[in-house]
Amino acid sequence: MAVNETTEQDYVLPCGRELEQVWERLDALEAGRADAHELTCPHCAAARDSLLALRAATRQMIEEPDTPPPDLVGRIMSAVRAEVRRGRTLDLPTPEPGAVEVSEQAVSTVLRYAADSVPGVRARRCRVRPAGIGDSGEYLVDVELSVAVRFGPTAVAELMPIVRERITAALPARIGLTLHRLDLTIADVYEDPSASTADESGSDQR
Repeated sequence: MAVNETTEQDYVLPCGRELEQVWERLDALEAGRADAHELTCPHCAAARDSLLALRAATRQMIEEPDTPPPDLVGRIMSAVRAEVRRGRTLDLPTPEPGAVEVSEQAVSTVLRYAADSVPGVRARRCRVRPAGIGDSGEYLVDVELSVAVRFGPTAVAELMPIVRERITAALPARIGLTLHRLDLTIADVYEDPSASTADESGSDQR
């Protein structure tokens, strides 16, 4: 399996910000905490619109195990084509002649949302690299994923196996790739005041 690299840089926008930074700031912007650059930069705005569309389509894929609506694939591909720069691509298995490719950024978005679906976990940086072809012809990938975990009663040791399970399941079910190796790193710990309030309310009721 080949990986095609159109640039040595990691998705740097014309304004100088990395696409990874735009992803990491999506929640902050939705909460009204945009910085001065984000309020005025057209490049960040275009990247943000693309990532939000892709995240919404990915959410529907993960949350609906049954047959997806007929327009879902078209919505996802429109979002993928709208990426500011395609960057690296991965080959996908196909029964038809010819090659099918998907951008690493699109795969990373699916995996980030899979991690975000675990309560108390927020995905940060994600890298996907080809790892060859398995004995049964499956296309293998190595994944490096860093996450932030919420400070609270749930132990990190309980959360990480769930994240691994979601990532492992999302790759073949939603993309057609198979996980060869997952390097999972805890990059940060965050506090969620709303979660603390909910926990306290539950304790008071008991």
